[in-house]
Amino acid sequence: MSSTIDRFLLRREISANSSLGRVRRPLLACGIVASLLYGAMIWVIRYEGYSPISQTPSELSAWGVSTRPLWMVLGSLYDALMIAFALGVWASASGKRTLRILGGVLLAYGLLGLAWPFASMHQRQVLAVGGGTLADTGHLVLAGVTVALMFAALAFGAAAFGVRFRIYSIATIVILLAFGTLTSSNTSRVAANLPTPWVGLWERISIVVFLIWVVVMAVVLLRTPAEDTQTVVDHELHS
Repeated sequence: MSSTIDRFLLRREISANSSLGRVRRPLLACGIVASLLYGAMIWVIRYEGYSPISQTPSELSAWGVSTRPLWMVLGSLYDALMIAFALGVWASASGKRTLRILGGVLLAYGLLGLAWPFASMHQRQVLAVGGGTLADTGHLVLAGVTVALMFAALAFGAAAFGVRFRIYSIATIVILLAFGTLTSSNTSRVAANLPTPWVGLWERISIVVFLIWVVVMAVVLLRTPAEDTQTVVDHELHS
């Protein structure tokens, strides 16, 4: 009975993957486009007086700043592209559990991004005089969950591929952890409107290493032909 259920679930899973498999490569390419888009957003977009070295990317979408509308539009596009990429990773799994989980983590990451417009921070000068609201608390919570999902994606990515990609993923985790710690150590200074000479650069390094990791993973999957799922079905059903 258990064997019959397992075979039924396997057939259902591979059927779903086969449907996605027809658009697997375009979906994977969305990860590259998404990373390039977000990289441009954090380095190119700015308002008068804004410094990408001493101010965080979140301040570009703060309530009341001139760049908020543009950031909201491009941020939503980034989230949509990452959701598409997550589906591409899922379609590439071909029964590999760690890759399926990685696709699920990336899907959660993309869907969570859709909540950012409702949890934007206020400008530093507003926070410094006690003008923060529930949105600012939500911003910190979302940031924490987002970082956790990034680490989870890196961990499952390290487990899903070969030794070289595993070493690369671990190196990315170390860099992200180091610069993420430096960034978070300045949270109270941002809220108090105190000088933060390097916080923008530190956070951007953290973001960029993750974006590059996504691009590398997308390229690896694009260069790896999808397994013939029908062959997998036949093998499992007759084993």
